[in-house]
Amino acid sequence: MSSHAAGVRRFRQSLHNTDEFTLSFELVPGRGGRSTVHTRALDMAQAMVADGRICAVSITDNPGGHATLAPDVLGQEILAMGLDVISHFSCKDKNRNKMESLLFGWDRLGLHNLLVIAGDYPQKGFCGHPKPVFDLDTVHLIDLLSHLNKGESDLDVQPTSFHIGVAVSPFKYSEAEQMMQYYKLQRKIDAGAHFGITQLGFDARKYHEALLYVEEHGLALPLLGNLFIPTLKVARLIKKGAIPGCRMPEHLFRQMEKEARSQDKGRKARLERAANQLAVLRGMGYSGVHIGGPTLTMADLDFVLNQAEARQEQWPELLVEFRPDISAAFYYFQADPATGLNSRQRTALSPAKRQPPLYHLSNLIHNLAFAADGPLYRPARTCCLALDKTLLRRPLFWLEHLSKFILFSCRNCGDCTLAEYGYRCPQAGCAKYLLNGPCGGSIDGWCEVYPGRKRCHYVLAYERLKSKGAADAFSRGYIPPRDWSLEDGSSWVHFYAGLDHSNRCCDRQDTAPSTPKKE
Repeated sequence: MSSHAAGVRRFRQSLHNTDEFTLSFELVPGRGGRSTVHTRALDMAQAMVADGRICAVSITDNPGGHATLAPDVLGQEILAMGLDVISHFSCKDKNRNKMESLLFGWDRLGLHNLLVIAGDYPQKGFCGHPKPVFDLDTVHLIDLLSHLNKGESDLDVQPTSFHIGVAVSPFKYSEAEQMMQYYKLQRKIDAGAHFGITQLGFDARKYHEALLYVEEHGLALPLLGNLFIPTLKVARLIKKGAIPGCRMPEHLFRQMEKEARSQDKGRKARLERAANQLAVLRGMGYSGVHIGGPTLTMADLDFVLNQAEARQEQWPELLVEFRPDISAAFYYFQADPATGLNSRQRTALSPAKRQPPLYHLSNLIHNLAFAADGPLYRPARTCCLALDKTLLRRPLFWLEHLSKFILFSCRNCGDCTLAEYGYRCPQAGCAKYLLNGPCGGSIDGWCEVYPGRKRCHYVLAYERLKSKGAADAFSRGYIPPRDWSLEDGSSWVHFYAGLDHSNRCCDRQDTAPSTPKKE
């Protein structure tokens, strides 16, 4: 094998070799096609090739919800240098057909390492705000990639060889937020994920918690710890909540403010801290680290790597710098005072909260008429399917839609998932319309898109599911993508006719309804 070919396959080989500690670095493209940002990124990649310690660079996909140069453009140039590439692939601005089209192209180009993400909510662009797509969520996209890798597609294509990465955030400090993150991680792994990268954070116990959770549940997933080196300007943005899902500890922010008064504006202190964090992540058992941050140079990176190596044996002594500072925070495992990390003793979950009468009424109706063993299931099915063939078809549709709009803010998708979420609608409740768990953008239970105004749909759904003992089962479920041909039709009819998600096979060979439901 040539040295070039070995270089562009190095990330996968290193990550799944338990004797190696894998290093990757994140590059962020700028706007336009000829920006000096891109020149600096390519120069940095060339320096990494010469250095030899970085296995791969990742290239972001419209970070922050703003349009930037597509990751495959820089990806091709960097592959040609002999450095492996991890291309971010977000769900926010592509429908499923566009996704397949891009994936065929990326497979042909050799861009096989992917980091599958929901993506930051789209921000203002040409003539206003763009339409958020989110046709598939991350679990759907991983499932699609798994089918493509096996050659099991509705198109006659050769098997691909994508290496599928996913994100996970252990940095949630309420029970509902954190548990739903871990449940979604399990769904991602079941769908075919090969490796994971954590969200950025600065809490050693939370980093350790993610490792223990994966180990305890027997999840075969090598994890990279996200080592982000912020400037004070970026730290202020994180502190304000301007970077979705990220949190800056108060004590660390104050320390960075003091460091910024030094002659070098705190640069050396930031790099020293990063070296300490790298040593800690390696010491606690991560498979590698994913390094990122603005204005970093190869000299900075060299300093961090060398200092981390020198301090590796002292990593337990460095933990104090990455302590939590949130009172009443939820941790999945109890603290271990001897190590400053976690024991293997689980934290007891809080008791389920009482739910409103509407929830109990909805559950009763579902069990009577929509559960296969319910006493009203057969007559309700016979009635709905019979009326669907008469002039009463539209009155039946409006009866359903108006009642569900008043009670649940129904969006008329024609494929109802209310029962799966404790009678909270993800089409109305989730700004990204996600069906298989939350994105990573919430903070303190608030939606990334509407902070302080709207609670995260999955935080609310967790309490509903918990009340009927079904929260843990969420980790083992899967809801297939919406079939858009069902929109503006009766979800009752679609359910009883076997057309909705609860009856549809998830092999991507699904057929559309024999007659259009939209009128």
